[in-house]
Amino acid sequence: MQTASRKVINGWAMYDWANSVYNLVITSTIFPAYFEVVTSQRVDSSGIAYVHFLGRDFVNTSLYNYSLAIAFVIVAFSSPLLSSIADYKGNKKSFMNFFMIMGSIACACLFFFTKDRPLELGIICMILACVGFWSSLVFYNSFLPEIAAPEDRDRVSAKGFAMGYIGSVILQVICFLFVLKPGWFGMEEGSLPARISFLLVGVWWFGFGQFSLNRLPRSIPAGEKNQRSILTNGYRELAKVWHQLMKMPVLKNYLFAFFFYNMGVQTVMLAATLYGKSELQIPTTNLIIAILIIQVIAIPGAYAISRLSSLIGNFRALMLCVVVWIAICIAGYAIPTKGIYEFYVLAICVGFVMGGIQSLSRSTYSKLMPVTKDTTSFFSFYDVTEKVSIVIGMFSFGFITELTGSQRLSVLALVVFFVIGLAGLFLTLHRQNRTAV
Repeated sequence: MQTASRKVINGWAMYDWANSVYNLVITSTIFPAYFEVVTSQRVDSSGIAYVHFLGRDFVNTSLYNYSLAIAFVIVAFSSPLLSSIADYKGNKKSFMNFFMIMGSIACACLFFFTKDRPLELGIICMILACVGFWSSLVFYNSFLPEIAAPEDRDRVSAKGFAMGYIGSVILQVICFLFVLKPGWFGMEEGSLPARISFLLVGVWWFGFGQFSLNRLPRSIPAGEKNQRSILTNGYRELAKVWHQLMKMPVLKNYLFAFFFYNMGVQTVMLAATLYGKSELQIPTTNLIIAILIIQVIAIPGAYAISRLSSLIGNFRALMLCVVVWIAICIAGYAIPTKGIYEFYVLAICVGFVMGGIQSLSRSTYSKLMPVTKDTTSFFSFYDVTEKVSIVIGMFSFGFITELTGSQRLSVLALVVFFVIGLAGLFLTLHRQNRTAV
């Protein structure tokens, strides 16, 4: 196949530009810090904040982690069926648009989440925004093998992540000014600047998302006419993909390795802000600066690791990234409380490997896939693997925190996931070499 035109490639990459503001503002910087403040009205003698929700007292950071885990459970169970229907009908753009609208509206509705309103409002909007973001990515990612030839997929995938980092940093800086300099915009200090940031995320995501969708090609339906039930056909497509995976040992082993190392990567990314805020006691200003450093460094990191993969191969490049992540977790555990400069150094390391490992993981999977029209169904397996690993990672992080009263041991426990993932990658490379002989 030939790689699509520059217009299509740029349109595809622009969706990363559109939705990455959710990942930065809502997941990584302003909202986690805002959530921690809003839910810290009951603090015990050891400094741990508790919040009452659904008849039980939770550590506020653990409730945050559990809520995200629930969102990922929803995505993991719904995306296989929805993606197989999208393949059958050839309407993945419609599904992508639906979840984009749902996620962007949920982000905008976080504007109404304050300490004077029910906690349920914030939790529900937070879960819906997360479901919208990750569900839309299932359909977005599945366009990659349709628009890029195998030899171009590492480069195109890296371009998407780079565009996402650039776009998210631009809006983050704007929101940063709202929060730190509200007087410049005629506002007083308080919750309003942060809540306006959530509203801006929704508008940005929706507006640029439509720009992207208008440039993506229409998918070719994979289903045949006169089938009895679209739901039956959806499950039939999933079963067909599963049987194909079982006959592809390299791809199967790769998904096993990805399951474990992604468990560590995503948990670090989702829990880092609350870890810095509540455990390390990093001031909000310094915390946001560190996250911005991560985003800026991630841009050259994504391209550098893509280049590295072309020199030493995808699996070896991924193994090197996982080793760096192991070192990051150990260093994160050892950082002293209020160690701002150490936190900045760690942010630089995280930024360099964060974009690269995500981009390379996606393109590696797309290159291992067989030539097929069922691209969305195949990517749904990738997506389910990713989401279930995040569920386990986030629940583990929250549970260990509640059990020990400290997030440091939760960070250290992530090393186990990375080590298993590293071993899985080694076995996958060995299997690939044996298959090539």
